[in-house]
Amino acid sequence: MTGADVQRAVAVMTAVLNPYDERDWRVPAGDLTWSCWTTAAHVAHDLLGYAGQVAGRPEAGYLPFDLVVAPTATPREVLRVVTACGVLLRAAVDAALPESRAWHYGPCDPPGFAAMGVAETLLHTYDITRGLGVPWQPPDDLSAAVLGRLFPDAPDGPPAAVLLWLTGRGELPGRPRRTSWTWRAALD
Repeated sequence: MTGADVQRAVAVMTAVLNPYDERDWRVPAGDLTWSCWTTAAHVAHDLLGYAGQVAGRPEAGYLPFDLVVAPTATPREVLRVVTACGVLLRAAVDAALPESRAWHYGPCDPPGFAAMGVAETLLHTYDITRGLGVPWQPPDDLSAAVLGRLFPDAPDGPPAAVLLWLTGRGELPGRPRRTSWTWRAALD
């Protein structure tokens, strides 16, 4: 996956959520214990963290920095922070050499960090839309790309439905609902 995929996922998130910025974002985001506001701030945090990993290329552990979104930020302002952090991840991924590696529970390449950024963005947009009562599903093409990079053993089926099932957010006919999961970003 590429920086353009990250930018597109963030654009999808903001397009879906900006019209609902006047709703109460203190409600839980879907089945999460986090509020919609906290979940959106978490997306920004992850995007920035992944950008730092790609740029800093640590071999073990995450770089010791953190993003703090002002608690007084409105939902629209939090989405602007998400956009800014998405731009930073796109820049880091696009500037990195293909052979670059950085730690994410093992060595991970820039496309892996892009895939994780897209996954976090899509999955948490889904969580937030559920919390806000907005019907929405992740785009199938981005979902398929995430599945191909992070879930190589994904079952057949509609990509968005499979991604939601794999991450414990949905049902998949003939399969029990998942209660735990991990993705595989590190390269062997």
